[in-house]
Amino acid sequence: MSAVPPALASGLAYYEAVPYLLVVESVERGGEWLRRASYSELPGSVAEAASAVEAMEKLEQARLRLLRQLWDRGASIPVPRPPLLGPRPSRSHPGALP
Repeated sequence: MSAVPPALASGLAYYEAVPYLLVVESVERGGEWLRRASYSELPGSVAEAASAVEAMEKLEQARLRLLRQLWDRGASIPVPRPPLLGPRPSRSHPGALP
């Protein structure tokens, strides 16, 4: 993970708009199944609830709270790495653009 230099960021709103990879999974707690939502690229962003939707809503609140705390402290805010680029089709490939 890397942080965007402050000169490139337009304030906290920039980080609030960053599309972190959302992971939702089922976990068992004491014989009860819960849904856990997390942003693995943003340490500390995890929420659990009875439904996936509720877990994602709680996670969004936790993400915004965490970003605000990091921003207020002047701490580095992790951003996801750019997506990997796949191979580009060759010109001879039928789906290639001119």
